[in-house]
Amino acid sequence: MKNLDKFRAKIFNALADPVRLRILEFLRCGERCVCEIVPYVGVAQPLVSRHLAILKRCGLVKDRREGNKRFYSVGNPAIFKVIDAVDASFMDALVKHVVEQIALEEG
Repeated sequence: MKNLDKFRAKIFNALADPVRLRILEFLRCGERCVCEIVPYVGVAQPLVSRHLAILKRCGLVKDRREGNKRFYSVGNPAIFKVIDAVDASFMDALVKHVVEQIALEEG
């Protein structure tokens, strides 16, 4: 159970960065070259490579080399169920809860 918790924490840590989320969203439609990912996320190539390495270590993305290009794709599309679960209604419920907690503390 401890290992499962550690693995989950590693996955959520990888998802906790806006750039990595944008990379995953870009890969949702299929495999992409790093040369396509860089302009999409709007950060320098070395930083994109660092984010891709983090996603790869968790198994969220996989890569392949073709000539001097490296292509990335999603390791398991089920990760989008996790990402998509944090939608507007989920966020609204969290905001409502926080507002209620503040009201209780002040009242």
